[in-house]
Amino acid sequence: MPPKVLLSGNEAIAEGALQAGCRFYAGYPITPQNELTAYMAQHMPEKGGVFIQAESETSAINMVYGASAAGCRAMTSSSSPGISLKQEGISYIAGAQLPAVIVNVMRGGPGLGNIAPSQADYFQATRGGGHGDYRCIVLAPATVQEAYECMGQAFDLADRYRIPVIVLGDGMLGQMMEPVTFSRIGALVPKNYPKPWALTGCKDRKPNIVKSFYLAEGALEEFNLLLQKKYQAIQRTQTRYEEVFLDDAKLVLVAYGTMARIVKSAVKQLRLRGKKVGLIRPLTLWPFPEEAIQKMLRRKKPPVFMAVEMSYGQMVQDVRLAVNGKTPVEFYGRSGGGIPAEEEIVRRALKLYAAHS
Repeated sequence: MPPKVLLSGNEAIAEGALQAGCRFYAGYPITPQNELTAYMAQHMPEKGGVFIQAESETSAINMVYGASAAGCRAMTSSSSPGISLKQEGISYIAGAQLPAVIVNVMRGGPGLGNIAPSQADYFQATRGGGHGDYRCIVLAPATVQEAYECMGQAFDLADRYRIPVIVLGDGMLGQMMEPVTFSRIGALVPKNYPKPWALTGCKDRKPNIVKSFYLAEGALEEFNLLLQKKYQAIQRTQTRYEEVFLDDAKLVLVAYGTMARIVKSAVKQLRLRGKKVGLIRPLTLWPFPEEAIQKMLRRKKPPVFMAVEMSYGQMVQDVRLAVNGKTPVEFYGRSGGGIPAEEEIVRRALKLYAAHS
Protein backbone atom coordinates (compact mmCIF):
# COMPACT_ATOMS: atom_id res chain seq x y z
CA MET A 1 0.00 0.00 0.00
CA PRO A 2 1.30 3.51 -0.76
CA PRO A 3 2.34 5.42 2.38
CA LYS A 4 -0.12 7.95 3.75
CA VAL A 5 0.42 10.82 6.15
CA LEU A 6 -2.34 12.45 8.20
CA LEU A 7 -2.21 16.20 7.58
CA SER A 8 -4.47 19.20 7.90
CA GLY A 9 -5.29 21.08 4.73
CA ASN A 10 -2.99 23.90 5.79
CA GLU A 11 -0.09 21.52 6.36
CA ALA A 12 -0.76 19.73 3.07
CA ILE A 13 -0.63 23.01 1.16
CA ALA A 14 2.67 23.89 2.82
CA GLU A 15 4.20 20.46 2.15
CA GLY A 16 2.98 20.58 -1.44
CA ALA A 17 4.59 24.00 -1.90
CA LEU A 18 7.92 22.79 -0.52
CA GLN A 19 7.93 19.73 -2.75
CA ALA A 20 6.98 21.92 -5.72
CA GLY A 21 10.17 23.93 -5.27
CA CYS A 22 8.98 26.91 -3.23
CA ARG A 23 12.09 28.41 -1.64
CA PHE A 24 10.76 31.73 -0.35
CA TYR A 25 7.79 32.27 1.91
CA ALA A 26 6.70 35.52 3.54
CA GLY A 27 3.53 35.72 5.59
CA TYR A 28 1.81 37.11 8.64
CA PRO A 29 -0.27 35.03 11.08
CA ILE A 30 -4.04 34.94 10.81
CA THR A 31 -6.60 32.27 11.69
CA PRO A 32 -7.62 29.84 10.16
CA GLN A 33 -4.38 29.38 8.16
CA ASN A 34 -1.75 29.66 10.90
CA GLU A 35 -0.74 25.99 10.61
CA LEU A 36 0.45 26.71 7.07
CA THR A 37 2.75 29.49 8.26
CA ALA A 38 4.00 27.38 11.17
CA TYR A 39 4.75 24.44 8.86
CA MET A 40 6.73 26.68 6.54
CA ALA A 41 8.67 28.13 9.48
CA GLN A 42 9.63 24.64 10.61
CA HIS A 43 10.43 23.00 7.28
CA MET A 44 11.60 25.73 4.88
CA PRO A 45 15.12 25.78 6.40
CA GLU A 46 15.39 22.03 5.71
CA LYS A 47 15.02 22.83 2.00
CA GLY A 48 17.61 25.61 2.10
CA GLY A 49 14.92 28.19 1.55
CA VAL A 50 13.93 31.42 3.26
CA PHE A 51 11.02 31.88 5.69
CA ILE A 52 10.09 35.37 6.85
CA GLN A 53 7.33 36.30 9.26
CA ALA A 54 6.76 39.79 7.97
CA GLU A 55 5.63 42.74 10.07
CA SER A 56 2.41 43.00 8.02
CA GLU A 57 0.53 41.48 5.11
CA THR A 58 1.55 44.44 2.96
CA SER A 59 5.21 43.76 3.67
CA ALA A 60 4.79 40.04 2.97
CA ILE A 61 3.37 40.44 -0.53
CA ASN A 62 6.05 42.96 -1.49
CA MET A 63 8.75 40.58 -0.25
CA VAL A 64 7.23 37.96 -2.56
CA TYR A 65 7.41 40.53 -5.37
CA GLY A 66 11.15 40.97 -4.76
CA ALA A 67 11.94 37.27 -4.43
CA SER A 68 10.00 36.45 -7.59
CA ALA A 69 11.77 39.22 -9.50
CA ALA A 70 15.04 37.51 -8.56
CA GLY A 71 13.81 34.25 -10.10
CA CYS A 72 12.83 32.40 -6.91
CA ARG A 73 9.66 30.31 -6.54
CA ALA A 74 7.89 32.46 -3.96
CA MET A 75 4.56 32.38 -2.15
CA THR A 76 2.53 33.89 0.63
CA SER A 77 -0.62 32.85 2.44
CA SER A 78 -3.29 34.47 4.55
CA SER A 79 -7.01 34.57 5.18
CA SER A 80 -9.63 36.94 3.84
CA PRO A 81 -8.83 40.31 5.50
CA GLY A 82 -5.12 39.63 5.12
CA ILE A 83 -5.55 38.91 1.41
CA SER A 84 -7.43 42.23 1.12
CA LEU A 85 -4.31 43.98 2.40
CA LYS A 86 -2.18 42.22 -0.22
CA GLN A 87 -4.25 43.35 -3.21
CA GLU A 88 -2.07 46.30 -4.24
CA GLY A 89 0.99 44.06 -4.20
CA ILE A 90 -0.80 41.38 -6.23
CA SER A 91 -1.73 44.02 -8.82
CA TYR A 92 1.93 45.09 -9.00
CA ILE A 93 3.04 41.46 -9.42
CA ALA A 94 0.53 40.99 -12.25
CA GLY A 95 1.62 44.28 -13.82
CA ALA A 96 5.29 43.25 -13.66
CA GLN A 97 4.43 39.82 -15.16
CA LEU A 98 5.96 37.95 -12.25
CA PRO A 99 5.04 34.44 -11.09
CA ALA A 100 3.80 34.08 -7.52
CA VAL A 101 1.47 31.82 -5.55
CA ILE A 102 -1.00 33.29 -3.05
CA VAL A 103 -3.01 31.00 -0.76
CA ASN A 104 -6.28 32.27 0.72
CA VAL A 105 -7.88 30.12 3.42
CA MET A 106 -11.17 32.04 3.46
CA ARG A 107 -13.03 33.09 6.61
CA GLY A 108 -16.27 34.93 7.24
CA GLY A 109 -16.55 38.63 6.40
CA PRO A 110 -16.87 41.46 5.58
CA GLY A 111 -14.44 43.34 7.78
CA LEU A 112 -12.73 41.30 10.46
CA GLY A 113 -15.67 38.89 10.40
CA ASN A 114 -15.04 35.60 12.16
CA ILE A 115 -12.82 32.53 11.75
CA ALA A 116 -15.51 30.22 10.35
CA PRO A 117 -15.37 28.87 6.76
CA SER A 118 -16.65 31.02 3.93
CA GLN A 119 -16.49 31.35 0.15
CA ALA A 120 -17.24 35.05 0.02
CA ASP A 121 -13.86 36.00 -1.49
CA TYR A 122 -14.78 34.61 -4.92
CA PHE A 123 -15.16 38.06 -6.47
CA GLN A 124 -11.89 39.21 -4.92
CA ALA A 125 -10.00 36.24 -6.39
CA THR A 126 -11.59 35.91 -9.82
CA ARG A 127 -12.01 39.61 -10.65
CA GLY A 128 -8.45 40.58 -9.82
CA GLY A 129 -9.15 42.21 -6.47
CA GLY A 130 -6.80 45.15 -7.00
CA HIS A 131 -6.67 47.94 -9.57
CA GLY A 132 -6.25 47.53 -13.31
CA ASP A 133 -7.27 45.06 -16.02
CA TYR A 134 -5.53 41.96 -14.70
CA ARG A 135 -6.41 38.40 -13.83
CA CYS A 136 -5.08 35.68 -11.56
CA ILE A 137 -5.42 31.96 -12.21
CA VAL A 138 -7.57 30.62 -9.34
CA LEU A 139 -7.45 26.97 -8.23
CA ALA A 140 -10.09 25.50 -5.89
CA PRO A 141 -9.12 22.23 -4.17
CA ALA A 142 -11.86 20.27 -2.39
CA THR A 143 -9.86 17.71 -0.40
CA VAL A 144 -6.63 17.70 1.58
CA GLN A 145 -5.09 15.45 -1.10
CA GLU A 146 -6.05 17.96 -3.79
CA ALA A 147 -4.73 20.81 -1.66
CA TYR A 148 -1.35 19.06 -1.55
CA GLU A 149 -1.28 18.18 -5.23
CA CYS A 150 -2.51 21.49 -6.62
CA MET A 151 0.55 23.32 -5.31
CA GLY A 152 2.74 21.80 -8.02
CA GLN A 153 0.20 22.91 -10.58
CA ALA A 154 0.04 26.39 -9.03
CA PHE A 155 3.78 27.02 -9.22
CA ASP A 156 4.11 25.54 -12.71
CA LEU A 157 1.26 27.69 -14.03
CA ALA A 158 2.69 30.76 -12.35
CA ASP A 159 6.10 30.21 -13.95
CA ARG A 160 4.73 29.19 -17.34
CA TYR A 161 2.52 32.25 -17.73
CA ARG A 162 4.35 34.70 -15.42
CA ILE A 163 1.15 35.33 -13.50
CA PRO A 164 -0.10 35.31 -9.90
CA VAL A 165 -1.89 32.07 -9.05
CA ILE A 166 -4.36 32.00 -6.17
CA VAL A 167 -5.15 28.78 -4.33
CA LEU A 168 -8.59 29.40 -2.86
CA GLY A 169 -9.54 27.23 0.09
CA ASP A 170 -11.59 27.92 3.20
CA GLY A 171 -11.36 27.42 6.94
CA MET A 172 -12.98 24.00 6.73
CA LEU A 173 -10.40 22.70 4.23
CA GLY A 174 -7.55 24.36 6.11
CA GLN A 175 -8.43 22.79 9.45
CA MET A 176 -9.75 19.34 8.46
CA MET A 177 -7.34 16.40 8.62
CA GLU A 178 -7.26 13.65 6.00
CA PRO A 179 -4.69 11.07 4.87
CA VAL A 180 -2.45 12.31 2.07
CA THR A 181 -0.72 9.92 -0.31
CA PHE A 182 2.78 11.10 -1.09
CA SER A 183 3.33 8.36 -3.66
CA ARG A 184 1.45 10.58 -6.10
CA ILE A 185 4.25 13.11 -5.89
CA GLY A 186 5.04 12.98 -9.61
CA ALA A 187 2.82 15.96 -10.30
CA LEU A 188 4.83 18.00 -7.81
CA VAL A 189 8.25 17.56 -9.42
CA PRO A 190 9.15 21.16 -10.29
CA LYS A 191 9.35 22.01 -13.97
CA ASN A 192 12.39 24.04 -14.86
CA TYR A 193 10.97 27.04 -16.68
CA PRO A 194 13.75 29.34 -17.92
CA LYS A 195 13.62 32.84 -16.45
CA PRO A 196 15.74 35.04 -18.69
CA TRP A 197 13.83 38.06 -17.38
CA ALA A 198 14.92 37.57 -13.74
CA LEU A 199 17.13 40.03 -11.87
CA THR A 200 20.07 37.68 -11.35
CA GLY A 201 22.95 39.98 -12.21
CA CYS A 202 24.02 41.09 -15.67
CA LYS A 203 27.73 40.37 -16.09
CA ASP A 204 27.15 38.47 -19.32
CA ARG A 205 23.95 40.04 -20.60
CA LYS A 206 22.05 43.27 -20.90
CA PRO A 207 20.34 44.47 -17.71
CA ASN A 208 16.79 43.28 -17.03
CA ILE A 209 14.08 45.66 -15.88
CA VAL A 210 11.05 44.48 -13.88
CA LYS A 211 8.35 47.13 -13.79
CA SER A 212 4.65 47.91 -14.13
CA PHE A 213 5.14 51.60 -14.95
CA TYR A 214 4.52 52.82 -18.52
CA LEU A 215 4.43 56.58 -19.09
CA ALA A 216 5.03 56.86 -22.84
CA GLU A 217 1.88 57.61 -24.81
CA GLY A 218 0.19 54.35 -25.82
CA ALA A 219 2.74 52.15 -24.04
CA LEU A 220 0.45 51.05 -21.21
CA GLU A 221 -2.39 50.23 -23.60
CA GLU A 222 0.01 48.14 -25.69
CA PHE A 223 1.14 46.31 -22.55
CA ASN A 224 -2.46 45.68 -21.48
CA LEU A 225 -3.22 44.17 -24.89
CA LEU A 226 -0.26 41.84 -24.36
CA LEU A 227 -1.74 40.78 -21.01
CA GLN A 228 -5.14 40.16 -22.59
CA LYS A 229 -3.60 37.84 -25.20
CA LYS A 230 -2.00 35.86 -22.38
CA TYR A 231 -5.28 35.65 -20.47
CA GLN A 232 -7.09 34.45 -23.59
CA ALA A 233 -4.49 31.71 -24.07
CA ILE A 234 -4.98 30.62 -20.45
CA GLN A 235 -8.76 30.49 -20.95
CA ARG A 236 -8.33 28.28 -24.01
CA THR A 237 -5.96 25.77 -22.44
CA GLN A 238 -6.18 25.80 -18.63
CA THR A 239 -9.89 25.52 -17.79
CA ARG A 240 -10.53 22.47 -15.58
CA TYR A 241 -13.62 20.96 -13.99
CA GLU A 242 -15.23 17.75 -12.77
CA GLU A 243 -18.52 16.36 -14.15
CA VAL A 244 -20.82 14.09 -12.11
CA PHE A 245 -24.01 12.41 -13.45
CA LEU A 246 -24.49 14.87 -16.31
CA ASP A 247 -25.55 12.47 -19.09
CA ASP A 248 -29.27 12.64 -18.27
CA ALA A 249 -29.37 15.50 -15.77
CA LYS A 250 -32.45 17.71 -15.70
CA LEU A 251 -31.06 19.74 -12.81
CA VAL A 252 -27.34 20.58 -12.55
CA LEU A 253 -25.84 21.86 -9.32
CA VAL A 254 -22.65 23.93 -9.53
CA ALA A 255 -20.32 24.14 -6.52
CA TYR A 256 -16.60 24.36 -5.81
CA GLY A 257 -14.14 23.58 -3.03
CA THR A 258 -15.37 21.96 0.16
CA MET A 259 -18.93 23.06 -0.65
CA ALA A 260 -18.79 20.73 -3.65
CA ARG A 261 -18.14 17.78 -1.34
CA ILE A 262 -21.40 18.43 0.47
CA VAL A 263 -23.22 19.01 -2.82
CA LYS A 264 -21.87 15.76 -4.26
CA SER A 265 -23.36 13.88 -1.31
CA ALA A 266 -26.66 15.67 -1.88
CA VAL A 267 -26.59 14.72 -5.57
CA LYS A 268 -26.09 11.07 -4.66
CA GLN A 269 -29.07 11.25 -2.30
CA LEU A 270 -31.20 12.80 -5.02
CA ARG A 271 -30.16 10.07 -7.46
CA LEU A 272 -31.26 7.44 -4.93
CA ARG A 273 -34.67 9.13 -4.99
CA GLY A 274 -34.81 8.76 -8.75
CA LYS A 275 -34.08 12.41 -9.57
CA LYS A 276 -31.91 13.16 -12.58
CA VAL A 277 -29.52 15.57 -10.89
CA GLY A 278 -25.86 16.19 -11.73
CA LEU A 279 -22.93 18.30 -10.58
CA ILE A 280 -20.35 20.54 -12.26
CA ARG A 281 -17.38 21.26 -9.97
CA PRO A 282 -15.03 23.97 -11.24
CA LEU A 283 -11.41 23.12 -10.45
CA THR A 284 -10.34 26.46 -11.88
CA LEU A 285 -12.50 29.39 -10.81
CA TRP A 286 -10.62 31.56 -13.28
CA PRO A 287 -10.67 30.61 -16.00
CA PHE A 288 -14.25 29.62 -15.20
CA PRO A 289 -15.44 26.45 -17.00
CA GLU A 290 -18.04 28.11 -19.20
CA GLU A 291 -17.75 25.30 -21.77
CA ALA A 292 -18.96 22.71 -19.23
CA ILE A 293 -22.19 24.67 -18.89
CA GLN A 294 -22.52 25.57 -22.55
CA LYS A 295 -22.31 21.88 -23.52
CA MET A 296 -25.46 21.32 -21.50
CA LEU A 297 -27.18 24.21 -23.27
CA ARG A 298 -26.74 22.50 -26.65
CA ARG A 299 -29.22 19.82 -25.63
CA LYS A 300 -32.73 19.86 -27.05
CA LYS A 301 -34.03 20.64 -23.56
CA PRO A 302 -31.27 22.22 -21.44
CA PRO A 303 -31.25 21.46 -17.70
CA VAL A 304 -31.94 23.98 -14.96
CA PHE A 305 -28.90 25.10 -12.94
CA MET A 306 -28.50 25.82 -9.25
CA ALA A 307 -25.31 27.30 -7.78
CA VAL A 308 -24.58 26.42 -4.15
CA GLU A 309 -22.04 28.51 -2.25
CA MET A 310 -20.89 29.59 1.18
CA SER A 311 -21.75 33.15 0.15
CA TYR A 312 -24.81 35.13 -0.79
CA GLY A 313 -24.23 34.79 -4.51
CA GLN A 314 -20.89 35.25 -6.26
CA MET A 315 -19.97 32.26 -8.44
CA VAL A 316 -23.62 32.17 -9.50
CA GLN A 317 -22.93 35.28 -11.58
CA ASP A 318 -20.40 33.35 -13.68
CA VAL A 319 -22.93 30.55 -14.08
CA ARG A 320 -25.51 33.08 -15.30
CA LEU A 321 -23.00 34.64 -17.70
CA ALA A 322 -22.28 31.19 -19.17
CA VAL A 323 -25.99 30.33 -19.44
CA ASN A 324 -26.78 33.71 -21.03
CA GLY A 325 -30.50 33.51 -20.30
CA LYS A 326 -31.04 30.21 -22.11
CA THR A 327 -32.30 28.29 -19.05
CA PRO A 328 -33.18 29.18 -15.43
CA VAL A 329 -30.34 29.61 -12.93
CA GLU A 330 -31.19 29.47 -9.22
CA PHE A 331 -29.03 30.04 -6.17
CA TYR A 332 -28.75 28.75 -2.64
CA GLY A 333 -26.15 29.93 -0.18
CA ARG A 334 -25.25 30.91 3.34
CA SER A 335 -22.42 33.08 4.61
CA GLY A 336 -20.80 34.52 7.71
CA GLY A 337 -19.82 31.02 8.81
CA GLY A 338 -23.08 29.36 7.79
CA ILE A 339 -22.53 26.13 5.86
CA PRO A 340 -25.38 24.74 3.71
CA ALA A 341 -26.08 21.21 4.96
CA GLU A 342 -26.75 18.23 2.71
CA GLU A 343 -30.39 18.08 3.85
CA GLU A 344 -30.95 21.76 3.03
CA ILE A 345 -29.51 21.31 -0.46
CA VAL A 346 -31.65 18.23 -1.07
CA ARG A 347 -34.82 20.11 -0.06
CA ARG A 348 -33.99 23.08 -2.29
CA ALA A 349 -33.12 20.82 -5.21
CA LEU A 350 -36.33 18.80 -4.87
CA LYS A 351 -38.42 21.97 -4.89
CA LEU A 352 -36.59 23.29 -7.95
CA TYR A 353 -36.77 19.91 -9.69
CA ALA A 354 -40.53 19.72 -9.18
CA ALA A 355 -41.05 23.28 -10.39
CA HIS A 356 -39.29 22.62 -13.71
CA SER A 357 -40.28 19.02 -14.42
